[in-house]
Amino acid sequence: MHIKETGFILFLENYEENVNFYTEKLGLTVRERKQGLSKLNFGGSYLMVEDNGVSNTTEKNRAQNPTVIRIEVTDFENTVSEIKSRGVRVHVNKFNWGTIGTIIDPEGNRIEIKDN
Repeated sequence: MHIKETGFILFLENYEENVNFYTEKLGLTVRERKQGLSKLNFGGSYLMVEDNGVSNTTEKNRAQNPTVIRIEVTDFENTVSEIKSRGVRVHVNKFNWGTIGTIIDPEGNRIEIKDN
């Protein structure tokens, strides 16, 4: 197998609202955009968001969405401050293996910012 690039697809019910969340609130940039599909730069890979998903008003449990989007950053404190300044709630937890800032997107998907 010769992997060119890796990425994953996240299906969302409220597509436009979530494209705005991922770009304006989290700061990801759009690489490609088509009807109902946006490919966002995501470190050395991509996050593709598409329509036709299912929304939840609270955090989805593991049965509803067994995946977590993990973003490892080099400057945790500044990253969390920047995201909070954009109006995003970040819940920080410290563990013996590192620190996690948990964000829930508008559809209940869990995103974790991790110190590096």
